[in-house]
Amino acid sequence: QVQLVESGGGLVQPGGSLRLSCAASGIIFSSNAMGWYRQAPGKERELVATITYDDSTYYADSVKGRFTISRDNVKNTVYLQMNSLKAEDTAVYYCNVRTRWGQGTLVTVSS
Repeated sequence: QVQLVESGGGLVQPGGSLRLSCAASGIIFSSNAMGWYRQAPGKERELVATITYDDSTYYADSVKGRFTISRDNVKNTVYLQMNSLKAEDTAVYYCNVRTRWGQGTLVTVSS
């Protein structure tokens, strides 16, 4: 059974940083592309970043240059380093593999 568990969300001031983690189980982690999505209040879920099995990455224009996705195939974990956070980054962030989703972790950017 595939399980994705996110952690690392919280309250941060504008300009601050957070690192999200997503621990995966029930899959051959190293063979799968992983993704981070987010859903802000009243908005649809949107793609933030993806990383392939061979470490190719993609970023939404809104986070390019500020966020970094990475993976650790030993720990079966994917990370999202978020720097220079803005109020508009406030959302629930979800980890994704294929059709599976984690429970989400809330990131609130506010002074």
